[in-house]
Amino acid sequence: MKNDKMRFVFSIIWLVLGLILVGLAFAGYVDDFWSGMGSALVVIGVLQLLRRHRFNKSEKYREKVNIEENDERNQFLRSKAWAWTGYIFVLSVAVLSIVLRILGQDMLSSAASMAVCYMLIIFWISYAVLKKKY
Repeated sequence: MKNDKMRFVFSIIWLVLGLILVGLAFAGYVDDFWSGMGSALVVIGVLQLLRRHRFNKSEKYREKVNIEENDERNQFLRSKAWAWTGYIFVLSVAVLSIVLRILGQDMLSSAASMAVCYMLIIFWISYAVLKKKY
């Protein structure tokens, strides 16, 4: 696992933040959205801590994780998956913005259109940076 100490710290942060949000929800200070978010953060924190514990205790699991993280084929597949995710997101949200405009949901259509523009701006900036780097 890369950055093992940082992952541990973030696991603790997610756990504590989740417990705080759940506590605030039960006390009535925040609504159900935040209690759900807190519950999810607690689960993420606990699962990450359990994963770290297993990583530190099991040599076989540690070797498997290291191979998955460092294998060139897996890195290529992750990169391709992110590319597909970006393409599918941009196309689906662009179609959604048109559908929302047809349905008379102008505000949501504008928000969807802005999300597509934002993604494309990020793409072009990333492309320019990577083009100079490689």
